[in-house]
Amino acid sequence: MMGGRIVALSGGVGGAKLVLGLAHAMPPERLTVIVNTGDDFEHLGLAISPDLDTLLYTLSGQANPETGWGRRDEGWRFMEAMAELGGETWFRLGDHDLATHVERTRRLAAGATLTEVTAVFAARLGVKVGVLPMSDQKLRTEVQTPAGPLPFQLYFVRERAVPPVTGFRFVGRETARANPMALQALEQAGLTAILIGPSNPFISIDPILAVPGLRQAIRNAGVPVVAVSPIVAGRALKGPTAKMMTELGIETSALGVARHYRGLVDGFVLDERDAALALSIEAEGMAVHVSGTVMATLDDRVRLGRAVLEFAARLAVDRAPSRSGG
Repeated sequence: MMGGRIVALSGGVGGAKLVLGLAHAMPPERLTVIVNTGDDFEHLGLAISPDLDTLLYTLSGQANPETGWGRRDEGWRFMEAMAELGGETWFRLGDHDLATHVERTRRLAAGATLTEVTAVFAARLGVKVGVLPMSDQKLRTEVQTPAGPLPFQLYFVRERAVPPVTGFRFVGRETARANPMALQALEQAGLTAILIGPSNPFISIDPILAVPGLRQAIRNAGVPVVAVSPIVAGRALKGPTAKMMTELGIETSALGVARHYRGLVDGFVLDERDAALALSIEAEGMAVHVSGTVMATLDDRVRLGRAVLEFAARLAVDRAPSRSGG
């Protein structure tokens, strides 16, 4: 497994932590990450890609440990000046982070694709992992609430994820196309596993799976698909996952997450505190590995990365997959 190629699906902070651990546990150039862009939006005239930036900042050592998003050693002079002028300040853009959005916007306006821009940023930041947006076309997550639909960033940041959630819609799904490089990564020789990070299943992973062709490409890959639970002891490690599950009437547990991935995932990694759920998850048709999934330190991330790779390797031996997906 350590010599094979791995594809991971990731949202922002939680998924990025696992990807960083994987990048330390295997040759990083053999790891490709397909990243959610359903959170992307245009704000103050800028093209903003929160999850892509979180992956790039995390892998380059630039992530801000104080906020969990943006760049380290950040300044806020721009936002202070914006407030003085009466501008919108609900979505905070740090001075260093702002450069990323300005340069992305400039390159996109000049005709580059989001994939091309991301590759340039990755190279400039010294990131060896392949970081790919799920699509170069717009596919935006819209949160359904009793008061009406909200674009994701308005729901999550401006409204602080307070409105009850009744469902989700992926706007642009009909015209979005899977990133050709992502499809190539899923079809490449030597692929040994597909990993789903501990990201919110509804707003980080489902948008990726909603891109036409990606879910089927994962199924056709003929390799084990392993997911890591974002829920530990009934609570989300990051963000509103548990709140959303409760509001959607889904059991707020690792079992609830496993059931959400039923039919796609072969193996499921859950925390030691949820070991009692293992038999129930196995009854859903998935192999289970119990590990410490809370990633407070780099050592935690590397340890979990190694554990997930070893689990996937065992599943590959049991599965004896064919490249035809049969």
